[in-house]
Amino acid sequence: QVQLVQSGGGLVQAGGSLRLSCAASGSPFSTLAVGWFRQPPGKEREFVATINWNGNNIYYAESVKDRFTISREDAKNTAYLQMDSLKPEDTALYYCAATRLTRRVQYEYEYEYWGQGTQVTVSS
Repeated sequence: QVQLVQSGGGLVQAGGSLRLSCAASGSPFSTLAVGWFRQPPGKEREFVATINWNGNNIYYAESVKDRFTISREDAKNTAYLQMDSLKPEDTALYYCAATRLTRRVQYEYEYEYWGQGTQVTVSS
């Protein structure tokens, strides 16, 4: 079983930056792919970014491409989502997720483990 604990998030002005962290325990982190999803107010959860087990396959949603950066630090069993040039439309509850699947994974049903969620609010 894998446990994911998220940290980071908060309130930031438009154009600012935030970094989210996702710490894993209970399974070798280096074998897991990690994804980030978000759920804007009143909307369904959507894909943001994913990084595979060895870090050489990264994929972003078009809406965050060139502004967000997903990364992983296996020595700390932690994945990150660096969010720059934030916009009000980035306001959402952000979730990290993990899976042992080795192919590109961008759909919710492909992820087995989920973090608790962390709020990101971007003011205009």
